[in-house]
Amino acid sequence: MSAGPILERNQDATIYVGGLDEKVTDGILWELFVQAGPVVSVNMPKDRVTSSHQGFGFIEFMGEEDADYAIKIMNMIKLYGKPIKVNKASAHEKNMDVGANVFVGNLDPEVDEKLLFDTFSAFGVILQVPKIMRDAETGNSKGFAFVNFASFEASDSAIEAMNGQIIVHESKFSAPLPMWGMPPPPPITPGIRPPTTPTPTPPPPPPPRGFPRIPPPFPPMQGRASFPPPPPPSVRMMRPPPPPVIRPTRPPPPPTSAPAPPTSS
Repeated sequence: MSAGPILERNQDATIYVGGLDEKVTDGILWELFVQAGPVVSVNMPKDRVTSSHQGFGFIEFMGEEDADYAIKIMNMIKLYGKPIKVNKASAHEKNMDVGANVFVGNLDPEVDEKLLFDTFSAFGVILQVPKIMRDAETGNSKGFAFVNFASFEASDSAIEAMNGQIIVHESKFSAPLPMWGMPPPPPITPGIRPPTTPTPTPPPPPPPRGFPRIPPPFPPMQGRASFPPPPPPSVRMMRPPPPPVIRPTRPPPPPTSAPAPPTSS
């Protein structure tokens, strides 16, 4: 099993397979399509960030008859529960050289190939990993890229929906995306945010029941939260003094009479 550049393949004997599940591998495609004829090579473009395939691949057969037979019997069969699309690869690769190749410019340096693929794959099948033009020495993005769609309808939908939009990447915003045939929108000045509306200060709560409302000693200052007035001081009730304790007096004991002197007989 080998994988080579598209230009080195026999285009008439090569088919395009799209709508592949993430669990599909080169070996699974080989075992599936070898039932239609001798397979020369299987190529599934990989994402340079995640190393996973992009949901499509190219299969080269020994002859054009085998490729036509594979398209006839394999198109729209279900693989891992998802129907796959099988067609001649030449029809898809020709679109790369014409209007299905979309230019995306004014990109933020943080935007990578995976983010572009996840964003633009919503509009149709992407034939190759989006190509971000990078500096040969530093590897930094030059601010523009190319996205190759499988059909003109997908590229037109992407241009109509994404022109002038903003791509979010890890809580960062990129500049708007100009497309061919449309003037670029004005640049975005970073660091400028619209003024926020101040939150109004809630009114103070009403005083508790049973106490008279006492006005505050001074009005609340502008821009600061006002506090509720303090409750009035509590008045303690004075208790009457206790009555004096009257202790009972004891009557004096009766006088004792002296014994009578003895009488003489």
